[in-house]
Amino acid sequence: MDSGTTTAPAGPVRVEAELDERLSRWLWLVKWLLLVPHYVVLVFLWIAFLVVSVIAFFAILFTARYPRPLFDFNTGVLRWSWRVHYYSAGAFATDRYPPFSLGEEPDYPARLHIARPGRLSRGLVLVKWWLLAIPHYVVVGFLTGGGSGGGRADAGEGGPWAWSAGLITVLAFFAIIAKTFTDRYPGGLFDLIVGFNRWVLRVVAYAALMTDAYPPFRLDQGGAEPDAGQRDAARKRW
Repeated sequence: MDSGTTTAPAGPVRVEAELDERLSRWLWLVKWLLLVPHYVVLVFLWIAFLVVSVIAFFAILFTARYPRPLFDFNTGVLRWSWRVHYYSAGAFATDRYPPFSLGEEPDYPARLHIARPGRLSRGLVLVKWWLLAIPHYVVVGFLTGGGSGGGRADAGEGGPWAWSAGLITVLAFFAIIAKTFTDRYPGGLFDLIVGFNRWVLRVVAYAALMTDAYPPFRLDQGGAEPDAGQRDAARKRW
């Protein structure tokens, strides 16, 4: 019998993360130095991301489709950025060095998948990346310290977080300092940090024209992407 509850389908952007059980207490102090090669590569990747996004804009405008090679490349840039961010000040939740890869790395503890849409709205492509996304830009700017471009799809150096000291970075430092002195990474803080990063990535994918699904104003916490059933259960508890 139908209970009257409608379940929403899984979103097109899926962000997953796993907390390493054996995090070093001190490696986080030098991760910024270890990541210098990644930062250099990401500067060029995000310049390419901008160019590809402009090309995709016109492709969608005239054909209502995001060309697969362009979509796969931009998804790869977001994956790469998410892994680097997760290793460093975006979470400090793994000591596994990020791979130099645009592809999916199913064994890495930070993963991102974006479902390629069949057709996209030609009308929405004109307004969603600036007008419709403005409320989310306000939130994401707060989460990422958006004074240097955090949350915008055109945040060239460093990607969507722009490597700024927003709320996500502050919480990550609280978590890793707790780990340093107590040998325990607070589980609740991990869930919150991943939830905030998930919000950012959903907005970036939308602003980069990779989906027409408007990002929800909802904080989905935890390393696993919640399914529709979990969301319904959470709403009933509230």
